[in-house]
Amino acid sequence: MSTHPPSRQVDPRDPPEPYLSFWRERHLCTLTTPRPDGSPHVVPVGVTYDPEAGVARVLARRTSRKVAHVLAAAGEDGAGARVAVCQFEGRRWATLEGVATVRTEPALIGAAELRYEERYGRRPSPNPERVLIEIRVTRAMGKA
Repeated sequence: MSTHPPSRQVDPRDPPEPYLSFWRERHLCTLTTPRPDGSPHVVPVGVTYDPEAGVARVLARRTSRKVAHVLAAAGEDGAGARVAVCQFEGRRWATLEGVATVRTEPALIGAAELRYEERYGRRPSPNPERVLIEIRVTRAMGKA
């Protein structure tokens, strides 16, 4: 029998302060996207989380595999791809699941760059190939 408390579900639009605080700290995260064969593709990324909007954001290069996977899984209707982002430190961990779409609007990318700078302490280098993977968060869980 495990002595660890069970992981807990978190309201993604109203997370408790320790959970939200953990997402404000500087941590490298992972993004899991589905490959065309259904297997998971996991890569390190920077993530920002905006619970008020119910969105997590990942900046990426337009030609990256993660962007290709999101676009392929989104289908012709553009409904989005099921993805997850996760971070951990010691026994603390947090996962956000949701539906990702690729956004190319300069204003959205610029706002995401500012959020990235707030969390990670540096502005991303200029990149004309930059796009935004925007995740509409549907589930949050963790132990922060």
